[in-house]
Amino acid sequence: MHAVLISIIGIIAISILIYMLLKKNDIKMILLSLGLILMYIAILLGNELKVTQPTGTNLLNPFQAIVDQFSSTLVGPGFVILILGGYSAYMNHIGANQVTVHALTKPITKIKSIYLLAPIVFLIGNLLSLVIPSASNLAIILLATLYPVLRSAGMSRLTSAAIIGTSATIVPTPLGADNVAIASQFHMSVTDYVFQKHALISIPTLLAITIVHYLWQKYQDKKHPEELSYSSELSQNKEQDSTASPKVSYKGFKAFIYGLLPLLPIVILLIIFFTNIFLHTKLNISVQLVSLLSFVIAVLVEIFNKKHPQIVLKETSNFFEGMGSVMSIVALLVSAQVFVQGLTSIGIIDLIQKTMQTMNSSGIVLPVVMVVFTAIIVLLSGSGTALLYAMIPLLLPLSKAAGISPIALSVPMQLAGNLLRAISPVAAVILIVAGTTKLSPVKIVKRTSVPMVFGVIMVLVMSLLIF
Repeated sequence: MHAVLISIIGIIAISILIYMLLKKNDIKMILLSLGLILMYIAILLGNELKVTQPTGTNLLNPFQAIVDQFSSTLVGPGFVILILGGYSAYMNHIGANQVTVHALTKPITKIKSIYLLAPIVFLIGNLLSLVIPSASNLAIILLATLYPVLRSAGMSRLTSAAIIGTSATIVPTPLGADNVAIASQFHMSVTDYVFQKHALISIPTLLAITIVHYLWQKYQDKKHPEELSYSSELSQNKEQDSTASPKVSYKGFKAFIYGLLPLLPIVILLIIFFTNIFLHTKLNISVQLVSLLSFVIAVLVEIFNKKHPQIVLKETSNFFEGMGSVMSIVALLVSAQVFVQGLTSIGIIDLIQKTMQTMNSSGIVLPVVMVVFTAIIVLLSGSGTALLYAMIPLLLPLSKAAGISPIALSVPMQLAGNLLRAISPVAAVILIVAGTTKLSPVKIVKRTSVPMVFGVIMVLVMSLLIF
C-alpha cells in the first residue's frame, strides 16, 4: 500500500511537471515548487530529509535543502556556466564572434553547386554553434548572412530553411552548459566526457546526417520544384531585413587573431587533451581555468589593438554582465536537483530502482524509453534541453538500477533532444526561420524530419553498441 501511494504521488508530480513544460511555463519555479511540496509530503510520511545543516525544525529543512543545492551547484557546474557565459558575452562585445562568423561563411559565396552548398552550410552552421550556442540566435545570424547567398545561388526556400533550421545540433563542445552539467554529475572532467564519450557518437552522426540532408533535400526539390525565384521573393517581402552581412572591420593577421579568440578555450582544451594522449603528460586544467586564461588573453589583445587600457578595462564589465545573463541556467540546475531530492525523499527513486532491477532487458529498454519520452516532450514543447536538465540528477540512479553505464543514457537523451528540436513546429528556431522565409513551419519540419530522425536512430543504436 505504501509503494502504491508513493507511485501515485510520483506520477502526479511528474505529470504536473510535463503539463507545465508543454504549457511553456517557467520550468525553474515549477521544479522548485514541486520539490518543496514533495519534501513536505515526505516529512508527513515520516521520512528523514537529508540536509547539510539541520535547522532544528522540519518546517524549515526543505528550504535548507534548496540552500544546500545552490551552495553545491554554484561551486561546481554553476561556476563553469557563469564563466562561459561571461566569456561569450565579452567575445560578442569586442566583435570577435562576428569575425569568426564572417571567416567561416565567406568561402561559401564561391561555391556554385546548389546541393554541394547544403551539406557544407550544415557543417559550418554546426561549427558556428561552438561560438553561438543558442540555436535561435545562430539562425537569426545565418538568415541575415547566408540565406541571401543560398537563394542567390538558386537554392530553394525550403532547402535553405531546412539547412539553417538544423544548423545547431550536436557538435561536441566542452563549452556547452549541458555537457558541463552532465560531466559534473558523473564526476568526470567535461573534456573527457565530450571528447571520449560524446564525440564518439556525435561526430559520426553529424557526418551521416550531412549525407542524408544532401539526398533528402535534393529528392524533395525534384519532387516539389520551387517556382519562386529570389528576386521575386525580395519583391514580395517588403519587410526584408537590410542587414545582409556583418560589418567586419578587422583584416589580415588581426582578423585571424580576433576570429580565433571565441574558439580559444576549445583550442587550448584540445591541445591539452592530445598532449596528455601522445606525450603521456598528466595536465588537468579545468574549463573555467582555460576560459579565464582566454579572457585575460582577449583583454590583452584588446589593449594592444586599441591602445587605450583604461577604456578596455572598463569594457570588461561586459564579461561580468554576461555571467549574470546565464544565471537562469544555474537556477534551472538547482531547481532540477531540488525536484529530484523531493522525489528521493518520498522514496520514488528507490522504488524505480527496485522495479528496474527485476526487468531482465532494462539495459536496452531504458535508453529506448527515455529517447521516446524525450522525443514526445521536445516535439510538443519545442525545447531540446529543458527536459534534459530536469533529468540530469536521475541519470546515475536510473542507469545503476538498469545495470548500464550512465553514458548509455545521457548521450542518447542529450543528442536526441538537440536533434529533435529542429522537427518541432513550435520550436523557436523553426518559427524564426519560418517567419523570415515566409514558409509554413510544418513545411520546414517536413524537410528537417528525415535527417534529424535518422540522426536520432543512429545515436541510439551507436550508444547501445558502444556504451
